[in-house]
Amino acid sequence: MHAVANALSDRQVLRVLPSWLRRQLILLHRELGGELYLAGGVVRDLLLGKNPVDIDLAVPEGARIWAGKLAVLTGGALVALGREEDAARVVSRRTTIDFSSFRQGARTIAEDLVRRDLSVNALALRLDPLLNQPQADCEVEVPLIDPTGGLADLQHSLIRVASVESFTSDPLRLLRVFRFASTLEFAVEAATLSLVRQHCRLITQVAPERIAYELNLVVAAPDAHGTMRLMAESGLLWQVIPELAAGIGMEQPKSHHLDVWHHNLETLRQMERIIAAPSSYFPEMEEGMAAYLAGMGQHRRLKWAALLHDLGKPATFALRPDKGNRITFYNHDQVGARMFNAFALRLRWSNEERESVGRLIADHMRPFHLANVARAGDLTLRAAIRMIRQAGDDLPGLFLMAMADSLAGQGVERLEGMEEELARLYRQLEQIRSEHVAPVQAAMQLLTGRDLIEILHLQPGPVFKKILAAIEEARMTGEVDDVDGALRLARKMVTDNSVGS
Repeated sequence: MHAVANALSDRQVLRVLPSWLRRQLILLHRELGGELYLAGGVVRDLLLGKNPVDIDLAVPEGARIWAGKLAVLTGGALVALGREEDAARVVSRRTTIDFSSFRQGARTIAEDLVRRDLSVNALALRLDPLLNQPQADCEVEVPLIDPTGGLADLQHSLIRVASVESFTSDPLRLLRVFRFASTLEFAVEAATLSLVRQHCRLITQVAPERIAYELNLVVAAPDAHGTMRLMAESGLLWQVIPELAAGIGMEQPKSHHLDVWHHNLETLRQMERIIAAPSSYFPEMEEGMAAYLAGMGQHRRLKWAALLHDLGKPATFALRPDKGNRITFYNHDQVGARMFNAFALRLRWSNEERESVGRLIADHMRPFHLANVARAGDLTLRAAIRMIRQAGDDLPGLFLMAMADSLAGQGVERLEGMEEELARLYRQLEQIRSEHVAPVQAAMQLLTGRDLIEILHLQPGPVFKKILAAIEEARMTGEVDDVDGALRLARKMVTDNSVGS
């Protein structure tokens, strides 16, 4: 249970409004008149004892007029919200104020609230009587407008639709059920889950960008795997990420104890555990891991990659008769990366986000391949350096992926001690990065493209990149340490025609 206030005082309500905003709302109310309400998420957060991030205001009509006038008074930016709704946003002095008119023909605030998505968001407080009242010595309770029982649901940590028409009015609310369950850490009422099952196909009518926004909030929450499991049970997950459904019931080799779908979900669960305590899995590497995980949106990207890392397995499933009908998924990492790319394009992800998660999926097997080489005693400095250079800034992420993937596979034929091997290998690679890679990357180049033109008389082209990369690698391995050595290597590459055309 969450601590929830039974009521709010006038002072608690007014503290939500910065003094400058309160002054302007007083002026606007004198001009425009009518009822003015705090409504929705701002009231929910106040009752939960949280500081509301945004301010949501409701008026019977003319929301865009209110917003336009406030934007002029404050010098803020004005943004229209929705094509058919009378709603607008003002952003001023780092504060976001949303105005909305009563929706779908509602004549009162109670009728408006019933038409909202969830009971915990269908709460309001009348604001206009408080704006001009003199400061009293004692606090006065402000009546809570709660036509759907949202206060009781807050007190019981329960997500429930405000009405049975909620999903047909706006199918995006199907996802908002799980978004708020995830971010508030609430349970979903059984009848609401039943309504989701009944209407889940409606989500296909929603714009991809709106779906992506809600999904990202689900994935960013601490218990994303629990919410994804619930979405799967409701059928909604297969509507928004149908690619995952192909893994249901798909058997894996005996190193795994779960089918492909449940393995993907378990990998997400393990990723969340690792993110919460990385030093437990990568001892002695706390500082580097913490720095990597502190990157903006890094947790979300890692969790997306964990959930979708084996997307390509169903498409690459095969039985090897020459190996006793052993199950294989050759190249599932590359196939999965292509499938993820199509998914991310469909949901209109940014190029940066799509490429970042895609790289983690495409390369998620590389730590295992390198661990196999190391176990056989064949790991060379060159191989380690190539892994470090190719992974770049994603090296910690790939090992976080591998650790989660390994922990999610607990079959009878799993390799014992795999997690310890991965942690040891990562520590070794970071040491090599520090001693061999970083110093060379920080130093001046031994040769430049101009040198290749003036000394070796080469024509500019892709060959330059190959030659300069080979020189840098040879410098990292200690095979080249001066300009003469770099020139010898470049000439040899040209003579041997090892750089292609």
